[in-house]
Amino acid sequence: MTSAFAIEQPTTTSHGPWREFWGYFSANHGAVAGLVFIVIVLLVAAFAPLLAPYPPDLTNSAVFLKPPAWQSGGSWAYPLGTDAIGRDMLSRLIFGARLSLLIGIAVVAVAIVVGTMLGLVAGHFRGVIEIAIMRLMDVIMTLPSLLLAIVIVAILGPGLMNAMLAVAVVVLPHYVRITRAAVITEMSKDYVTAARASGAGRLRLMLSEVLPNCAAPLIVQASLGVSTAILDAAALGFLGLGAQPPASEWGTMLADAREFVLRAWWVVTFPGIMILVTVLAFNLLGDGLRDALDPKLKR
Repeated sequence: MTSAFAIEQPTTTSHGPWREFWGYFSANHGAVAGLVFIVIVLLVAAFAPLLAPYPPDLTNSAVFLKPPAWQSGGSWAYPLGTDAIGRDMLSRLIFGARLSLLIGIAVVAVAIVVGTMLGLVAGHFRGVIEIAIMRLMDVIMTLPSLLLAIVIVAILGPGLMNAMLAVAVVVLPHYVRITRAAVITEMSKDYVTAARASGAGRLRLMLSEVLPNCAAPLIVQASLGVSTAILDAAALGFLGLGAQPPASEWGTMLADAREFVLRAWWVVTFPGIMILVTVLAFNLLGDGLRDALDPKLKR
């Protein structure tokens, strides 16, 4: 009897959403290239002690400003040449990937946690609390980002941790504004009304019901924010306010090489290329995530 009236349920696989996401993401070839490059850089950073031919701070007085191997006077013992005190450029670039990525990821992690909390509070409570939070974010956004970071580091003192904190403050308003806008949109939907009618408290409503539906724009902004954080941290390092020598951070390497730019092009070019390509890769990844996660862009 029951089999006669049974309705066949459609079968779904747990891989369906992931396949759909990858289909939209992989359609953007630039995003795939950016993802591949980021994975390679992450692997290089993770296995830096195994891949680097020399310790990053090892100096050799016999090879000051040695050119790359393919240039006259170069040697394959130092494929990308050496800097002004005889340190291997390739080794410092490899270890610099570890430090630069750590800065970018740590800054975005702090900014997204604090920004999401402030955005949830502003979007949920509204009124005076929302006005206070959003006006503070507006004040931060009206100031030039690099100038504000320089002021914060000048107050706290130069150093890697202070530079990371300064960059996190600079990028914070983007996450607050995105979260607040998403919360206001979601709060008017039926599932929130149903959860409120079933007795859900404010904390459960914000964290369990609204926050998961705000994740997509935050993920996109986070991928773009890593590139911004790397670029701002490199700028602070170039000005001597970020990571301090002998740290092998790409911006600090540029600062150390300023006076040799005309007679030793490699000490400036290679760190600059790494910053350029890494920032470009994260921007391409962010574009691909936006295409895959934003329903309005799906065809």
